[in-house]
Amino acid sequence: QVQLVESGGGLVQAGASLRLSCAASERTFSGYAMAWFRQAPGKEREFVAAITGSGGTTKYGDSVKGRFTISRDNAKNTVYLQMNSLKPEDTAVYYCAATRAVVLLATTRFYNYWGQGTQVTVSS
Repeated sequence: QVQLVESGGGLVQAGASLRLSCAASERTFSGYAMAWFRQAPGKEREFVAAITGSGGTTKYGDSVKGRFTISRDNAKNTVYLQMNSLKPEDTAVYYCAATRAVVLLATTRFYNYWGQGTQVTVSS
């Protein structure tokens, strides 16, 4: 059972940056592809970014390309989401997720493990 704990959310103004972290309990962390999703009130959970177990390949949702960067440190069992040029529409609860799949997937149903989420609020 993989346990995931997100941190780093907060309230920022538009244009600011934040870095989210997700710490995993799994010793074989590098065997999991990791992803970030987000969910705004009244909306479906949206794919943000994903990264392979080695960190060699990444994938981004269209709304965050060029502004967000996903990375991971397998020695620390942690995945990160660097968010730059934040916009009010980025406001959401951000979740990290893990999957054993070897390809990067943008659909929630392929992820077996989820964190509790961290709130990101961007004011205009």
